[in-house]
Amino acid sequence: MNAVQGDRIIIHGRTVDSKDRHGEIVEVKGTNGDPPYVVRFDDGHESVVFPGGDFSIEKPTS
Repeated sequence: MNAVQGDRIIIHGRTVDSKDRHGEIVEVKGTNGDPPYVVRFDDGHESVVFPGGDFSIEKPTS
């Protein structure tokens, strides 16, 4: 995945009762846009994320 600062990340819930988590990538620590990412989630929580296969990246609309 080729992410850049400012992209939105969606980490999809794995179970029926799990909600998707949405956030903004505030820093890309990997090379060439690869993880890990520092993400500020919409609830204000900030974390270093090594996403698995259950995520997607949305580019900001211009």
